[in-house]
Amino acid sequence: MRRVFSSVLASVLALAATAAFAQNKPPLKLGAILDMSGLYADITGPGSETAAKMAVEDFGGEVLGRKIEIIAADHLNKADLSASIARDMLDNQGVEALIDVAASATALAAGEIAKARNKIVIFNGPASIRLSNEACGPYTVHYAYDTFAQANVTGLATVKSGFETWFFLTADYAFGQDLEKDTTNVVVKSGGKVLGGVKHPLNTSDFSSFLLQAQASKAKVVGLANAGGDTINAIKQAAEFGLMKSGGQKLSPLLAFITDIDSIGLETAQGLLLAEAFYWDLNDDTRAFSKRFMARVKRMPTSAQAGIYSSVGHYLKAVKAAGTTDSAAVIKVMKDTPINDMFAKNGKIRADGRMVHDMYLFEVKKPSESKARWDDYKLLATIPGNEAFQSLELSRCPLVKK
Repeated sequence: MRRVFSSVLASVLALAATAAFAQNKPPLKLGAILDMSGLYADITGPGSETAAKMAVEDFGGEVLGRKIEIIAADHLNKADLSASIARDMLDNQGVEALIDVAASATALAAGEIAKARNKIVIFNGPASIRLSNEACGPYTVHYAYDTFAQANVTGLATVKSGFETWFFLTADYAFGQDLEKDTTNVVVKSGGKVLGGVKHPLNTSDFSSFLLQAQASKAKVVGLANAGGDTINAIKQAAEFGLMKSGGQKLSPLLAFITDIDSIGLETAQGLLLAEAFYWDLNDDTRAFSKRFMARVKRMPTSAQAGIYSSVGHYLKAVKAAGTTDSAAVIKVMKDTPINDMFAKNGKIRADGRMVHDMYLFEVKKPSESKARWDDYKLLATIPGNEAFQSLELSRCPLVKK
């Protein structure tokens, strides 16, 4: 009897010790570096933090006996601050991987910090093609979209529709410059012509002088190589200037989101052609996720926010499968495992870190075609990932073997 009691007691003590050990394990922290208060706050911001937390909850809240935490910080659209936050998260706060890093200049800065520490960084909000080219690293992933795909899908469709002469309004930093360059290549390759362009500061409130130059160019298309609040302001002020109605010019926002269209309104935005990586009303899976997101955030998710949910889930599954948070082991599983969820079907992370998936060309509905708020897009085409994104053969990533 004593032997049985001793055996049971030993088992109980062993289980208690195991539970205590699990409880004493440090949490697995993911660091989200976001624009929480600036011109990209609706695109990423609190919505991206919420999407990341939803992914953690749906995964079960812990992995390898460690509780999962999302640590969020506001980079204020300053590259030096983004780098400082990344350094503090990785060196002092015990963060295992970085996510989002909204905006390209801030992403390039934080990416270098992660690269130096051999930590995984997953970009969703930023679009610069440099992130999977010159600035690529063994543990970097560019997930949702990039300037090449946006230019390729929107620019090609616009030129094919007979709008072959272009003038650019470009945000004067890495993202805008790359978007203009990539779109110019598509336009010229497709037989179009660029008549000129003008660069504007980030977070511009008055586009009047830039729009006057666009009007004077007589270009059929005014390409907006900007995003967020800049895109919204440019479209609203272009409508006030009569660029579309009286001038007969067409605006082409090269990176626009459902939140932008909601802010602009269908009366002004109707007829715009735009490329997106995600839309809430595509299928049952996108609608189910978006309904849950809407209940928390009170707006539909952008493609960046949907990408955050997908990428965090993919990362956590890889950690579980690898049995470790070691970057080399986790990134191998991430690249070896296809992505099938509400964001992507048969998505694949390539050697350059680019996650290849289908892209979509939409036309913004007329007010009479919309049944309710957020019912904003008509699907014109689904572009396979291998056609939308830059080919691996053209990659400038040092990791890609030629």
